[in-house]
Amino acid sequence: MGDAASEPEILFEQRGCLGLVTLNRPKALNALTYGMIIALERQLDAWSGDGSISVVAIQGAGDKAFAAGGDIRALYDAGEGGRTGEKNFRFFADEYRVNTKIKRYPKPYVALMDGIVMGGGVGVSIHGSLRIATERTVFAMPETGIGLFPDVGGSYFLSRLKGELGMWLALTGSRLKGQECAQAGIADGFVPSDALPRVIEMLSVDGNLGHDPEDVAPGSIFYWGEGEHRFRPDADSCFSGASVEDVLEGLGAAQTEWAHAQRKAILTKSPSSTRIAFRQIREGASLDFEDCMRLEYRLARYCMTTPDFYEGVRAVILDKDNAPKWLPPSLTEASEEYVARAFEPLGEEELAFP
Repeated sequence: MGDAASEPEILFEQRGCLGLVTLNRPKALNALTYGMIIALERQLDAWSGDGSISVVAIQGAGDKAFAAGGDIRALYDAGEGGRTGEKNFRFFADEYRVNTKIKRYPKPYVALMDGIVMGGGVGVSIHGSLRIATERTVFAMPETGIGLFPDVGGSYFLSRLKGELGMWLALTGSRLKGQECAQAGIADGFVPSDALPRVIEMLSVDGNLGHDPEDVAPGSIFYWGEGEHRFRPDADSCFSGASVEDVLEGLGAAQTEWAHAQRKAILTKSPSSTRIAFRQIREGASLDFEDCMRLEYRLARYCMTTPDFYEGVRAVILDKDNAPKWLPPSLTEASEEYVARAFEPLGEEELAFP
């Protein structure tokens, strides 16, 4: 169900040559349900063969979020607290196939990343051909804090950010604001939120924004990822190690307030998820997109049938005590050997693409 009985969870409309998608669960911060994912896939298929549509754009309803993630509570309930995690395999398989469809979409796909952009919301935005942030954008991949890993293509896009920014974001769940997203390569450009109606209007008229930033918001647009992210030198210095232990050691040796905060953040996350995320980002750097999604599907199946995801959801979302009891409780126990099973090929059950 949506936020109101009369309101669908996801809206589709044609404005001129533009196919406009609106994620329509503002009271739930537009978190993606399984039904929204399936509806989006069907509409993208329809628009791909529609000659009257030359560009697709996606936005979130309300002024707080583009999409704050997937419907985590639904995954918890479907898995019955970890007793039947297999029920969620289909959710991840279909979500990852839609992420891949967006990445390979034959028409321009413009993501208007206004407000919170996390988890599943990243998957339906960052793989587009043009990603636009605003002053209200808050981007993060905080999955290791609930016993998951930075999925929806994180293996691919995080491993390809400048320097070690991707590893920093993956292990700490740190948040980036609008212009920082453009500097880090998460977004291609930045416009003030009140310019978004003009952006949509321009797309509906001729299918593009032109090449002159002045066309969108005279005198106030920050475009095409100018500058370097302020934390890149620190991230490059501290997150370039060959293991999680190397990263923690580097952060400890740095003896700065920033490094201390990053180290503290990592140590609050699921040890298993932290170990998985590190290996995932390193391996993803040498894989093509589809192979990254196949890797993530293996990891998702593992997380749905092990304790930390359900304990993380309990602690962060249900009971809100923010005191998860991870199993295993330490990186030493959640060793490379312990998480190796998460990366094992699935044979005939590997994620397949049409």
